[in-house]
Amino acid sequence: MNHIIQITKSDGTKQIFEEEKLVNSLRKVGTSAEAIDEVVDEVEKTMYDGISTTDIYHRAFELLRKKSHHIAAKYSIRRAMMDLGPDGFPFEKFVAKIFRVWGYETVTDQNLMGSCVEHEVDVVAWNENDMAMVEAKYHNEFTLKSDLKVALYVKARFDDLADKGFKYGGKERKLTERYLFTNTKFTDKAIAYGNCSGLKLIGWNFPEKGNMHDIIGQNGLHPITCVTTLTRDQKRDLIGRDILTCVDVIGKPQCLAEIGIRPELREDILTEVQLIIQQAK
Repeated sequence: MNHIIQITKSDGTKQIFEEEKLVNSLRKVGTSAEAIDEVVDEVEKTMYDGISTTDIYHRAFELLRKKSHHIAAKYSIRRAMMDLGPDGFPFEKFVAKIFRVWGYETVTDQNLMGSCVEHEVDVVAWNENDMAMVEAKYHNEFTLKSDLKVALYVKARFDDLADKGFKYGGKERKLTERYLFTNTKFTDKAIAYGNCSGLKLIGWNFPEKGNMHDIIGQNGLHPITCVTTLTRDQKRDLIGRDILTCVDVIGKPQCLAEIGIRPELREDILTEVQLIIQQAK
């Protein structure tokens, strides 16, 4: 591209388009060098001053999908996490799955009495040595961040629960780990407070290593909403059956028949899901 293009970010601010950022986002999900060149070239042909980052994403996604369903699915993960909504309950269950991968037993949506008042806890997770309590903060817009007020609120609630014992896994346990998860980002003040107070923060891009994006890729926990061979209604049906990730589909392939998907289409879906998981390893 020979001239400067201003693009509009999701928060309404403007910045100069940098081709390397688009290249890197495509390279990260395993796109071949040849396909990257073709996608970037086609996207840049249709760009105009003020184009939104969402439009750039959609154009790149559609081009990728024509070349490779599973690469397109991986490219869409961040937006697919948004599609777990519209409420936060599927995200709570998604976070619980992360803890199970980490070797914990889990329950969701708990009402626990603290020293002063009762609290709703999104996820309680325990293993032999530790018991974690987790606030899963779901946002349905990229621009919404979990801020200092959220971090303070969560820490105060967990502090009220810290001196109490709770029976999970057949014995009484006390809180040893406090977590705040979000599917978007944290403000700088929330991060500073979390680092200082012992509240563990995990968001889309925080911490630098072991963030939500890393956890999904390293464990094959790609949300079912990223699968391109499923319709929106089919995804909603699967989420309603607690099928939230690609790994869930592999573990229970009959779920596709249960929601009425024809045999020939089920094969295409399973192939894409397997490729998404294999590419992550």
